[in-house]
Amino acid sequence: MARIDLDLAHSYLAVPREDADYALLPLQMTFEDGGAYALLGPSGCGKTTMLNLISGLLAPSQGTVKFDGRDMTHATPQERNIAQVFQFPVIYDTMTVAENLAFPLRNRKMPEDQVKKRVGEIAEMLEMSGQLNQRAAGLAADAKQKISLGRGLVRPDVSAVLFDEPLTVIDPHLKWQLRRKLKQIHHELKLTLIYVTHDQVEALTFADQVIVMTRGRAVQVGSADALFERPQHTFVGHFIGSPGMNFVPARVVGDKLEIAGHTLALPVGRELPAGDYKLGVRPEYVGLASAGATGALPATVKRAQDIGTHMMLTALVGASTVKARLHPETALLRAGETVWLQVLGPHTCFYANEELVA
Repeated sequence: MARIDLDLAHSYLAVPREDADYALLPLQMTFEDGGAYALLGPSGCGKTTMLNLISGLLAPSQGTVKFDGRDMTHATPQERNIAQVFQFPVIYDTMTVAENLAFPLRNRKMPEDQVKKRVGEIAEMLEMSGQLNQRAAGLAADAKQKISLGRGLVRPDVSAVLFDEPLTVIDPHLKWQLRRKLKQIHHELKLTLIYVTHDQVEALTFADQVIVMTRGRAVQVGSADALFERPQHTFVGHFIGSPGMNFVPARVVGDKLEIAGHTLALPVGRELPAGDYKLGVRPEYVGLASAGATGALPATVKRAQDIGTHMMLTALVGASTVKARLHPETALLRAGETVWLQVLGPHTCFYANEELVA
């Protein structure tokens, strides 16, 4: 395993002239030895580019890639000792499960008794011990991908194991099992794992640290709790959560907050310079309030949906849509009705130029 330090930028154009020309804008990032990381973001944000720069499939346009302090910028994947698991299974159909798992070890001339032991350990972790002698060709897609995962994990000396959306081809009801299994394997083997996905559930349940990316930028690195409670950028607030964070334009004048023609007092102990902001609050922290309550605003109901576990209210505060996740026993509200929504509280965030105000 290795500590990986990135200090680089990358463009697929020979002469990039503006930010839009970069697949990865300049960044500095460290992946600690033995950590579990997820690169999370929409398609085209630079996740796979970063993964390929780490593995050596790409060389950065500028900057360096270091493993344990050694400059590996132009080293091959073999020299970096990286294992990579791709979106679709990469296995040999003519081999058995055991032969597929053993192939990376035999290729490196590991003694046969150690090969057998290691294959047995990985097969047990993947719950494939009973299938070791089966030909890979006859297995279902999820079993083939488990073999592919096993081939990435079987080498005990790798610097890191990189996963590029490995559960895309897996049926939804099996994804949870494989995510749980990967988490368990990480705790047992203490490997450095870096996992690319556009699925926030995969990222937040698998990784200790999640790197949220958009348009070639890493906008926040943090735990699931930090990303949910204190998004450092409005994109993170929007992207994390279902639904994402509500954003309402606001203006600070003195110690008052002006929102959609209404004036509220700033929360106690909160000081903000005068100017324009976005107020950010999660639907989970928006509640119904009595008329004129401190920190509440009037809103017009657009719709109220009974989801079963909760009531999802969609309302308008001025021209801004605000969603509230209410108790399931909340009386059904009618479209056009006026309600008061509590938007200020300990979980409310303020943003200037899309960045969180400390």
